[in-house]
Amino acid sequence: MIIKRLLLLSWISCLSLLHGGERHLFILSGQSNMAGLKPERAFLPELKRLLPDDEIVHVKFARGGQPIRKWVKTWDEIAAKSKLPAKKDPGAFYDQTLKAAQAAMDGKKPDSITFFWMQGERDAKEKLSAAYEASMKTLIANLRKDLGAPEMNFVIGRLSDHSSADHWEAVRQAQVKVATDDPRGAWVDTDDTNNKEKNGKLSNDLHYTQGGYDLFGRRLARQAVLLIKGKKPIGNGQPE
Repeated sequence: MIIKRLLLLSWISCLSLLHGGERHLFILSGQSNMAGLKPERAFLPELKRLLPDDEIVHVKFARGGQPIRKWVKTWDEIAAKSKLPAKKDPGAFYDQTLKAAQAAMDGKKPDSITFFWMQGERDAKEKLSAAYEASMKTLIANLRKDLGAPEMNFVIGRLSDHSSADHWEAVRQAQVKVATDDPRGAWVDTDDTNNKEKNGKLSNDLHYTQGGYDLFGRRLARQAVLLIKGKKPIGNGQPE
């Protein structure tokens, strides 16, 4: 009887190894184009397709029209180095994002944590691009520290082609630079997600079409899984 029980436990253990059974936490945050992403439509199905035997946990905290300083408590210090004026309202959303992630962890460190960021429109419009790169790096460093996950991966959604203004382009460049400078970073292209028809003409809208959001979600998932598996993310931001 004891031998049979031991054999059963051994068989269950082998089955668990065969099926992987890893646990992955995905944190989505940012402003309106992250708020508009419905994870259940394309993002989560793509993750489940690419990680079929693993447990997927996700949290989302996004607020439309918000600058990156709302997630970076030291933004005023960063801004001062670029001779930008203090805003005196930094960090309001950082703790909420962190608490949501910690609650999802439930006291157990997952096998991987990936942070997704889609934001920057507000900073570009407020002409605060000079502080964006350092702010983004600070946000990532803070999450890694506070989650106890120095190996945390991240995927940044690059601003779309909605505008060609100097500060808009500067934020786009900063987003790609932060992602490519970090061995655990990646970015996704959104230039083909926002093509909408207005008065019989196509325009690059600020927000995406539903199909665009779905494409955005799949790209986020694909880049994340490449990072989780220790593979190089797709350099043009369009993993297919």
